[in-house]
Amino acid sequence: MAALLKPAVSLASSQFMGQSLKPAAASSSVATTQQYTPLSIRAGSYADELVKTANSIASKGRGILAMDESNATCGKRLASIGLENTEANRQAYRQLLCTAPGLGEYISGAILFEETLYQSTLDGKKFVDCLKEGGIAPGIKVDKGLVPLAGSNDESWCQGLDGLASRSAEYYKQGARFAKWRTVVSIPNGPSELAVQEAAWGLARYAAISQDNGLVPIVEPEILLDGEHGIDRTLAVAEKVWNEVFYFLAKNNVMYEGILLKPSMVTPGAECKDRASPEKVAEYTLNMLKRRVPPAVPGIMFLSGGQSEVEATLNLNAMNQSPNPWHVSFSYARALQNTVLKTWGGNPENVKKAQTSLLIRAKANSLAQLGKYSAEGESEEAKKGMFVAGYTY
Repeated sequence: MAALLKPAVSLASSQFMGQSLKPAAASSSVATTQQYTPLSIRAGSYADELVKTANSIASKGRGILAMDESNATCGKRLASIGLENTEANRQAYRQLLCTAPGLGEYISGAILFEETLYQSTLDGKKFVDCLKEGGIAPGIKVDKGLVPLAGSNDESWCQGLDGLASRSAEYYKQGARFAKWRTVVSIPNGPSELAVQEAAWGLARYAAISQDNGLVPIVEPEILLDGEHGIDRTLAVAEKVWNEVFYFLAKNNVMYEGILLKPSMVTPGAECKDRASPEKVAEYTLNMLKRRVPPAVPGIMFLSGGQSEVEATLNLNAMNQSPNPWHVSFSYARALQNTVLKTWGGNPENVKKAQTSLLIRAKANSLAQLGKYSAEGESEEAKKGMFVAGYTY
């Protein structure tokens, strides 16, 4: 029984450091045939489609519109402009976003909440079809939110793996072609080894399940801005987190060519007095990514994480001043929608004006993806930070 309970040897174990992993030579007195199982990365029957989708989303001058806020979070956004959190109001706002003329010039993918995936315009046209006709791939948020992680330092883990395969298959039938799973890591709370490994393992399982069902997984371990720590501390945590993520992605046979990443930028904590310039943020962030992310990954689609609209765009622009191994772009929610929401104000007469605001922000980030953005002429509203301590999505 003891032999059955003996743990498997890890190739990462220190006992292998400096030693050859080649099999021992066969004894001259015994003829044996060595059989090797080839290492392979699989993505099922969807492999070609996954690569095509990922590269389409990671296309020049385009990024992702994240409009997958939960109903509760969407309600908070609506409340900020004096609207009730009703399905009709959520539908009206999401219709504004999905039907903006010419949005596909700057946006390659839109992440939807489950409710939105099945919604239609007032004229009866599915939002999914509106996006596809505009050249925008529909995506879907598949996680079930954060819950307390037992045994940790008041940290969280992301739930949603139960039933994910069947849900993903249904989302694919409905027209979704990529997925998103957001988990978080808190620097003030550690982060503990347990929390980092739980985040990485959950992301890897989700990614494998998504690929098996035809959805390109966006891998998003958000390192929260909360805290007084400096940029060097953020860098150290980011390197640790992404090291664990790719370790478990490999363990789960995830095909790198068929994924997208949604990392946090490497910045100081939101309460840190020493702020970093866009150039310094770009230097730290790109150094971290080059140390951890294989060039096989098609795209890096940054989250804004509570930065102001202008700050997020300036930082992205700074990262595209020289060629990168991957498409470096954006997957913004608040940093694309803040001005749009306030311009709309729930008034049907303001829809076209609000859509114009969306196109302005989308174009600004498109230019940043190309390394050609200038903040000249930006409004004061666009420069306001949107950090919320302990933010939930």
